[in-house]
Amino acid sequence: MIGVLKHSQEKIGFVFVHGAGLEGLVWSKVVEDFEHPCLLVEFPLRKSSLESRSSLSLEDYVAHMKRQVDEWGTRKIVIVAHSIGGVLAQSLASGLTDRLAGIVAVGAAIPKNGGSFVSVLPLPQKLIMSVILRMLGTKPPESVIRKGLCSDLSPDQATEIVKGFIPEAVRLYTDRINVPVPDVPRLYVKLTNDKEFSPSLQDKMISNFSPQSVQSLETGHLPMISNPEGLRSILEHFLSEELRQP
Repeated sequence: MIGVLKHSQEKIGFVFVHGAGLEGLVWSKVVEDFEHPCLLVEFPLRKSSLESRSSLSLEDYVAHMKRQVDEWGTRKIVIVAHSIGGVLAQSLASGLTDRLAGIVAVGAAIPKNGGSFVSVLPLPQKLIMSVILRMLGTKPPESVIRKGLCSDLSPDQATEIVKGFIPEAVRLYTDRINVPVPDVPRLYVKLTNDKEFSPSLQDKMISNFSPQSVQSLETGHLPMISNPEGLRSILEHFLSEELRQP
């Protein structure tokens, strides 16, 4: 588990949930000057072989993250979820209702109750994704990662993402969640130059999420790398304005 803990006397901490193929350290530039307790959760079996991860269910991912949050100890939390992390965050939040102060979705997949990550995709993409998962697995070709995930990153940053990309269990994409959107303050951060999740797809996620507010960043799919200061500013504003800490 990789965690970043700062100023633990603060009332509210942030739990960061990364997207598929990544690790908690992807948030490091966002939290390095963040004056709040921060936990960068990890997915299970990151250092193990794909074969060992292949049998994991979505619930296994959620249970692994919840153990990290429970061990962390900060009582009141905001969950910040990116990409497929939005699916995980909804299930995670359902087990932390007494501690959850808010949730922020950053270019995140937000299925309806009973849906999966695959279910949120437009029909042609949904069919293509199903075939890809069945035949090719969960690690896209390098060219696809660079064009989609890394569209606005520098060549060196993109190379780091490509080299570090970790294939996930198929069930992370296909398992359905059976929980509603949490009834807490919610913010969606829309990524207007995202080549992975189009703005129109994000609009669908916003509709599913019904956030109290939407903020936009002119970035691709990885704002925590391309514009960490902008993302940090949005999170700080959410904490000070939306949650209105005394």
